[in-house]
Amino acid sequence: LPKIRRTRELISKHGLELWLQVDGGVSAATIERCAEAGADVFVAGSAVYGAADPAAAVRDLRALADVATAAAPWACDH
Repeated sequence: LPKIRRTRELISKHGLELWLQVDGGVSAATIERCAEAGADVFVAGSAVYGAADPAAAVRDLRALADVATAAAPWACDH
């Protein structure tokens, strides 16, 4: 999370509009914290493909991420 926060700070400091992606360790237990730290793109391989219902896992992850990123001051619309 510190790396995500620092990267988001640098992106904002330089006035850039881009997506910050997190790949690895993304799950229902971590996605909100990643979003709150500054990420807005998430790669959740094991959390999806290891789930009994991958489609439901994707829906759940999206819902969690949407809530956490909705009020983000850095949210960009690419």
